[in-house]
Amino acid sequence: MSQATALVIDDEPDICELLTLTLGRMDINTVSAADVGSAKALLGEQVFDLCLTDMRLPDGDGLELVEWMQVNVPEVPVAVITAHGNVETAVQALKLGAFDFITKPLDLNHLRNIIENALKVDAASDGKSQLLGDSSAMHELRDMVDRVARSQAPVHISGESGTGKELVARLIHDSGPRGDGPFVPVNCGAIPAELMESEFFGHRKGSFTGAVSDKTGLIQSADGGTLFLDEIADLPLSMQVKLLRVIQEKTVRPVGASGEQTVNARILSATHKNLSDMVAAGEFREDLYYRINVIELHVPALRDRGDDVLLLAEHIMKRLSTSATLDMGARNALVSYDFPGNVRELENMLERAVTLCSSGTISEADLHMRTQAPTESNPALSTNTNLGDQVEDVQRQAIVEALEKTRYNKTAAAKLLGLSFRQLRYRIKKLDIDA
Repeated sequence: MSQATALVIDDEPDICELLTLTLGRMDINTVSAADVGSAKALLGEQVFDLCLTDMRLPDGDGLELVEWMQVNVPEVPVAVITAHGNVETAVQALKLGAFDFITKPLDLNHLRNIIENALKVDAASDGKSQLLGDSSAMHELRDMVDRVARSQAPVHISGESGTGKELVARLIHDSGPRGDGPFVPVNCGAIPAELMESEFFGHRKGSFTGAVSDKTGLIQSADGGTLFLDEIADLPLSMQVKLLRVIQEKTVRPVGASGEQTVNARILSATHKNLSDMVAAGEFREDLYYRINVIELHVPALRDRGDDVLLLAEHIMKRLSTSATLDMGARNALVSYDFPGNVRELENMLERAVTLCSSGTISEADLHMRTQAPTESNPALSTNTNLGDQVEDVQRQAIVEALEKTRYNKTAAAKLLGLSFRQLRYRIKKLDIDA
């Protein structure tokens, strides 16, 4: 393999010398430039494997160079060097397309991690899995995934429950330079508040009653890879403060430990809730919101993806290893249904239909679709329908939606519905809900 070459842009000779020595020990050749003009000329003449640029330069700034590189040499990963504490500028650089950022004074271990990740960018695959769909919304989503996979910027994935936000997060991880590292998904809404600090940060033996041995936290488990914080909106404010420090300082202090541990994990997050509304209501920290939402990806609802539903249906049925087929009535019904539970509801619907279908051909009746939401021209309630049945239908739909939102966590679903766990279990049994 040929020796990699890096372009270092800084007008301070001491910084250039330090970076050249550090890169040299990593068997990387270095070319230096002292200003934006010289850097652009070199990038036009030579092929570089990565670029490190200071933020303040005599004839411009690093942000200008980052933006220029995204147009002229987008294949070259670039990291910016910023003054300590200048978080806003670093975030702006990430939004413009920088791979990562380094703060002064330079932490050489952090610098080496950044360089190693940058050199893996070109070797990263185009995705070990695919987001299926021919709709324009899915083409845009796949394009954004390809772009953000190269970066180390935090990404927030928004979208309704069941749209496939975790699949998008896994694809970002798999397609990027951290693809060989761990992918650690965490459901923030499923961890009891009193255990959160220990689960996230780990603990030392004897730090509290029940701590019989050292435990590695979820954040440390993601070192060298990606930490995916699903349903991040469910984090209590006290944990939001601690998570913000982890993102800013890239360090973790386990419960009961005297010192901090450096951690190198990319942060991806997701929720079906509107975080900006939560910030306005004081339910989510504004500073954390801006740190995790450097880049936002929106996963479209299934009802907004047109005929993609048929493509997904065929894929799901193939995965179920079934010879059953959808008749025209079933196909038309799938396209016209609004899928409040999105792709997850489609999967459950087809699994049930394949199991119950006896003829080998799935009809609309086999799909057992929920009654569509009422409209003025087609009211859901009819004077010819038994009122008791109507009430049960409403209860059934509310419970199924709560179960889907909480990924079938009955304790969380009961809380969402304002019921006790025992009350929910009774209604599930009474209404014959497959939970």
